Amino acid sequence: MRIAVCIVDDNNEIRSALEQIILMAEGYELVGSCSGLEEALITIPKIKPQVVLMDINLGENESGIDCIRELKPLYPEILFMMCTVYEEDEKIFEALSAGANGYILKKTTPGKLLDAIKELYEGGAPMSSQIARKVVNVFQTKAMEASSSQGKSINILSNRENEILQLLAKGLLYKEIAGHLFISQETVRKHVYHIYEKLHVNNRVEAINKFFGR
Repeated sequence: MRIAVCIVDDNNEIRSALEQIILMAEGYELVGSCSGLEEALITIPKIKPQVVLMDINLGENESGIDCIRELKPLYPEILFMMCTVYEEDEKIFEALSAGANGYILKKTTPGKLLDAIKELYEGGAPMSSQIARKVVNVFQTKAMEASSSQGKSINILSNRENEILQLLAKGLLYKEIAGHLFISQETVRKHVYHIYEKLHVNNRVEAINKFFGR
């Protein structure tokens, strides 16, 4: 089975490059490509891709975040991953709040981009390491102002689960965590499932949030 991907980006060169990455990769299928907000709002509901690579700036007064905000409540099964140059805290959290399931930077290598799409499809919430670091920094700041609820939450995790959660917070993909800890990706996936279950969260962002006691 191939992962159905749609690309939304107003830059013709970048959109074409992303298209080629998907077209040339085994296990992925390019089912749509849009250059603007209006086109995306019409096309995505028709083709119902499994994953959408979404740019933030889609031209004058048009934002990929607005597109997600409008479509995600109607099509919760569609996974949206920001693929952008923006690293500002405000943009990151606005996108995640709108319903983005992942956030990677355009300078991400093709291999890591494909890994991120696969991880997103398999239930993860991939983020570029720079983005994960910013998310962590914000949560750390909040944690210093908050109570010591972190200790209570994290004490219920095993040592291995704590270890994996900290690697998730650094932005590592399942594949990278598996290599770092010398275990299989399936074992990582099982540990992450138990982490989410114990912390009563649904994704990486919520787990990191809980980890730092927000």
